[in-house]
Amino acid sequence: MVDQLAYSEENAERIAAVDNLFSTTGQVLATPGRVLVGEGRLLKLCRRRPQAKMFFLFNDILVYGSIVVEGRWCERQKVVPLENVVLEDMEDGPELKNRWLIRTPRKSFCVSAASAEEKVAWIEHIEDCRQRRMERTGEVPTAPLAAAWIPDTASAICMRCCSKFSMRHRRHHCRQCGFVVCATCSRSRYVLRHISQKPVRVCQLCHQMLQDNAQNRGRGGSDGKEWSDDDELDRPLHEGPDGTACWNAHGPPSSIFLGVPLSPPKTKSR
Repeated sequence: MVDQLAYSEENAERIAAVDNLFSTTGQVLATPGRVLVGEGRLLKLCRRRPQAKMFFLFNDILVYGSIVVEGRWCERQKVVPLENVVLEDMEDGPELKNRWLIRTPRKSFCVSAASAEEKVAWIEHIEDCRQRRMERTGEVPTAPLAAAWIPDTASAICMRCCSKFSMRHRRHHCRQCGFVVCATCSRSRYVLRHISQKPVRVCQLCHQMLQDNAQNRGRGGSDGKEWSDDDELDRPLHEGPDGTACWNAHGPPSSIFLGVPLSPPKTKSR
């Protein structure tokens, strides 16, 4: 069905609608042979809180961005080639239900669907498109995968020296291991080949490990572009009876795959 839609008018119109959502703030997504397989709103676990993001699955890339005006305007577009995407299933956590991990060389993060049905649909479609893409191109990913950042709320103390965080003793993240650490334990900087063009913050333990590995290989880090959650837009969320993040009173728009909406979840609170 994906191949049949590749050059259809319906597919072209759907991709044009996604381009319009990002206006001039993102790259043009319409390209010959590209198919919009699915779209929907997911909760993305960022460093401070879960945030609602729009996700778009194509037959060759995964795109997501921040919601500015629901259904009309998105920004901060991120585009990830599917051959660089690795999925890891996760059990329900204290903050998010129906979640899984999306890992890429530049950024790894946890997302949550509104229902178990949507979670399964997203994972199956992403895996299927990724497999087809790799079979078609023959490309094999070689870059290491970025560490998923541990949320700020997960630890009240530095995960290296155990000092307590405060207004003055702030939280930071090691870009190599994803741990929540203090400024003293993360004074070192290192150029990580898969995520940065400039040296980025790493904890002392990771810095020593990276230096040792570089000496063993006879070379150091390289370039790329750093991704951070620090500048992402906050989107107000509600809490369910058990204190976990949930969708608003109207519920999320159902995820749509190949133009067919999934059945809406029976229970909106998660």
